[in-house]
Amino acid sequence: MVHGAVWTVKELFVFPNEFIYWAIQIVMYPFMTGLVAGAFVLSSLYHVFGIQQLKGIARFALVLSFALLPAAMLPLVLHLQQPFRGIEVLMTPHFTSAIAAFGIVFSAYFAIVASELWFLYRKHWVEQALLLRSKPHKTFKDRWSSGTYRYLTLGSYDIGEDAQRKDGKAIKILAAAGIPVALFLHGYAGFIFGSVKANALWMTPLMPVIFIMSAIVSGIALCMLTYIVTMKIRKFRARRNQSRTYSREQLEDIKGAEIDVIKTTSRYLLFFLVFAISLELLDLIFRGYTAVKSWDVLRSVIYGKDFVDIFILQYGIGNLIPLILFLLPRLSIRRATIGAVLVLFGVFMMRWNVVIGGQAFSLTFAGYMHYALPMIPRSLDTLKEGLVGALGVFVFPFILFYLYSKIMPIFGPKETY
Repeated sequence: MVHGAVWTVKELFVFPNEFIYWAIQIVMYPFMTGLVAGAFVLSSLYHVFGIQQLKGIARFALVLSFALLPAAMLPLVLHLQQPFRGIEVLMTPHFTSAIAAFGIVFSAYFAIVASELWFLYRKHWVEQALLLRSKPHKTFKDRWSSGTYRYLTLGSYDIGEDAQRKDGKAIKILAAAGIPVALFLHGYAGFIFGSVKANALWMTPLMPVIFIMSAIVSGIALCMLTYIVTMKIRKFRARRNQSRTYSREQLEDIKGAEIDVIKTTSRYLLFFLVFAISLELLDLIFRGYTAVKSWDVLRSVIYGKDFVDIFILQYGIGNLIPLILFLLPRLSIRRATIGAVLVLFGVFMMRWNVVIGGQAFSLTFAGYMHYALPMIPRSLDTLKEGLVGALGVFVFPFILFYLYSKIMPIFGPKETY
């Protein structure tokens, strides 16, 4: 059976060899890379521009971005019919195609984020390595942790003031260099779609810019949501151990730090959200004004077949409602949580409408194809390209984030009680 025939439903006059080949994993690919770029930009707002109000979430966002990084490759690997060929993109990178250039961009970004994390946590790793080395009676866990921290220090044990000052300078340089690389990491995904001349919906020079802006929005929203959930878990543990470890003042400090960070982060989310919505509407208006030859079929898709997906789910629920929630005064944690979830949903629907909607009409301009997402895996293809595969890609980075937090504290010294 042809790949794509399982989930493609045809309507009217469609060529026999036409199917929706790019399914849910190609939707998840730009969605996950956008989360990577957005989280890194949020971290860099503190490390590069020195916005002190974001200090509490800066390293949190940087570790989350590093955890999301492997998930950026996972959808492509799952989509490949021969997934073992995926490593060739990293082993033989070149600029002859946008996909091939991914190897260079991904490797450069990975090196930048890994180096920045090393300078950021080097002092902590050195302190832990020295502490475990001096411990008289070591358990197996202590020996394992001691070896891990010694390996992570790379033999650099100098944590004097001059060394820490150099580390801070290196962090700032790497964060500044990482911003354009992170944006290009996701922007080239929009470049791939925007350069496809054979597809009328994708062919627009605004596509890379729209992808970048919505990426920043989604990354900030995910950082906010993950930060809120993490703080809720910390407060729950704090209340449970209040009599032994935490005082009432410390519990209030945790709560105060949470709402301050969320209010500051939401202002930057709102700023980029307005830009993202404006660019998307500008592109839609420009298409209608120019009314090129393919506009008739595009109009039937945008205002007809995909009206609910675009104007109700994406613009209405995913853009307008969170915009109102963040504009209302006296922002609360609950309102911020709902707004962040809706923003993520809106960005996901934007990716869905671009990838799936771009394949919705036949090259005959007289037929349509509908995508039926496989909910229950009945074969390997429906497992990878169905709901289970998409959820697996989304959950995977949070498992890595939990593991990374064991060796890289996601809260600063002032927040670790």
